Amino acid sequence: MSGTTIFIIGLIAAALLAVAGVATIAGRRGPAPTSSVGDFDRRAARKDRARRKAEEQAVAAEVTEAETVAPPRAEPDLSDPLLERKEVSTNEYGVTRRKFLNRSLGTLFGIFLGQFALASLAFLWPKLGSGFGTPIAIGKFSDLKSQIEQPDGTSVPLFVAAAQSWVVPFDESSQAGSSFEGLPVVASDGSGTGLMALWQRCVHLGCRVPSCVSSQGFECPCHGSKYNLHGEYEAGPAPRNMDRFAVELDETGELVVLTGEVFQTARTTNKTAAYPQGPFCV
Repeated sequence: MSGTTIFIIGLIAAALLAVAGVATIAGRRGPAPTSSVGDFDRRAARKDRARRKAEEQAVAAEVTEAETVAPPRAEPDLSDPLLERKEVSTNEYGVTRRKFLNRSLGTLFGIFLGQFALASLAFLWPKLGSGFGTPIAIGKFSDLKSQIEQPDGTSVPLFVAAAQSWVVPFDESSQAGSSFEGLPVVASDGSGTGLMALWQRCVHLGCRVPSCVSSQGFECPCHGSKYNLHGEYEAGPAPRNMDRFAVELDETGELVVLTGEVFQTARTTNKTAAYPQGPFCV
């Protein structure tokens, strides 16, 4: 048999059992009781009346006795407690609930203002010790040049995370008449080829611009702005050249990037580096 058939048979069996149970319970009930009326007993009625009367007389006697022995009622005290109150000093009374709540709220608000003031001061205080925004020594000038300049004549820009900079070579003879003339953005050891530090961010919307070795430039993956090896504008929505930091050589021969001094230069037609020199990366 299928499950549906078994389920229907179970329902029918349950219904039959219920009907049988109801019939059994109904059959066991006896006949309805019939009312009977007995003869009225006058003697019993007189005894009941006499008993109730005796009970009433006993209750009345108890009430009378209680009123007789009850003490006289005391006169009410009509004095005004406000006129008889005693002055309490502040030391005896202590701090009221209102004073406690006011002082607590004032203390919490004062702590909040103090923390906010300290956080604001820490945020606005200039970082004069170290880190981005201060002069950062990134390595020996000669070592940096050897890492950047390749034997085949190409250049691989060196990224320095601490200074957020791309370090690139720059021919000192090209600075005159360029967008960088008169700016302290090229450091040199007298060999004729200096180093320049370009800020890594795109001047369009601030995306990080990676270098493209094949094209010998920088190409922004966000909106397609393109710059040559010296960060000069070539294409895309960027409004100007890449920003660059002031650089200098210290007495030990290390290149120092002054990340607190940023220079902006406009687009120019007098380019100092050829672009592209190979396939684009973006």
